[in-house]
Amino acid sequence: MGSSDRHDQLRARDTGRRQGASGLPRRRHVSPANRSLAGLGIGLAAAGVAAAAGIAAGRVTKERHARLAVLAPAGAYAHTPDLELVVIADDGVPLHVEVDEPAPDAATGDKPTVVFSHGFCLSLESWVLQRKELIRDGHRVVTWDQRGHGRSGRGTEESCDIDQLGRDLYRVIEEVAPDGQLVLVGHSMGGMTTMALADQHPDLIRDRVVATAFVATSAGGAQLVSLGFGQYFGKLVGRFGPGVLDRLSARPGLVRTALRAGRDIEEFLVERWSFASPVPPAAVRLTGDMIFGTPLDVMADFLPTFDRHDKRDALVHFHGVEVLVLNGNHDVLTPPEHSEEIVHLIPGAEHVVIEEAGHIIMLEHPEVLNEQFAGLIERGTRAAAEGIEIARKPRVRRTVTDLAKRRRVAKARRGQSSA
Repeated sequence: MGSSDRHDQLRARDTGRRQGASGLPRRRHVSPANRSLAGLGIGLAAAGVAAAAGIAAGRVTKERHARLAVLAPAGAYAHTPDLELVVIADDGVPLHVEVDEPAPDAATGDKPTVVFSHGFCLSLESWVLQRKELIRDGHRVVTWDQRGHGRSGRGTEESCDIDQLGRDLYRVIEEVAPDGQLVLVGHSMGGMTTMALADQHPDLIRDRVVATAFVATSAGGAQLVSLGFGQYFGKLVGRFGPGVLDRLSARPGLVRTALRAGRDIEEFLVERWSFASPVPPAAVRLTGDMIFGTPLDVMADFLPTFDRHDKRDALVHFHGVEVLVLNGNHDVLTPPEHSEEIVHLIPGAEHVVIEEAGHIIMLEHPEVLNEQFAGLIERGTRAAAEGIEIARKPRVRRTVTDLAKRRRVAKARRGQSSA
């Protein structure tokens, strides 16, 4: 049986687990009070989308020139991996994994394998520009879709949990990168997944991981589901959001009607929560496809785990590992202060804040991230080879401005104006 046939078979088996004896899709129990709140949420969501439509109609047209195609050459986000496979999680959920081997003309040596874990409502496609750069630099790269996202299976409602994601990541590493040095990179929920892995397998971190990057993430102990609405309203979103999303997932026609008004509305919403500077239309489209391609009930199932998330104690296992913490200064989902405790609890960790950057930094400022990752890996491998005591390094916080991108945007705007 081919891997694609096995994947389809396992996906069908997994879907069956999420259904009741009647064969109907599993539904979350919603109390009468929550049903009222959910109904209110649906009304607010519909009203919000309608309002966004009016705003977007003018704003998207007005700012269209800021999302210039020249920022991304044709085919920039296309990529074919060397290997696609399915790794079976410890509870039977199929996880979609892709592996890239080093470029044939790259001097590889003994470079570590880099493992990427994506964020909530995204997929492994979010790392496309980083994986291309790393394989050119001679690294083996592993990317995977977290359960319920991308091409991976979904599992039960109870399995949509950060600790389970940590076990999933361990299975991926066990299957496709069982030996050799590792670099772990996690964005948002993916960073939390890395922390859960360390909590469960500290020996793996100690023995094999030479460097780790936490991108736009949090160790917990703070209100994570604020969505840019502030502390009070953010708590309401975290508390009642699952019920609202579950109700919406039962009414796909409402969602389709809201989005049928046009891509402009979708792009407006994506730009509001994802970016803080001009990005090419293809980046907005890719991000929108990942976000709106995530089932609403999967979003609902995961929201409670963010409110419970607290992996501050697990950070001790990264002592002695070269650690880089990255944030966008205009990230409305996980602003820089959400990551400060990671830096505080890991001696020698570096904190880099990128100006004019939102939550999806890897697509908004790819060259900056590529440069930061290259430096991180070089420091980590050198420290491992020379026995450098990373914990004795002073804590460093730097602010980085993507001047090269600023110049490209300004040049393109001038050219467009003259045209």
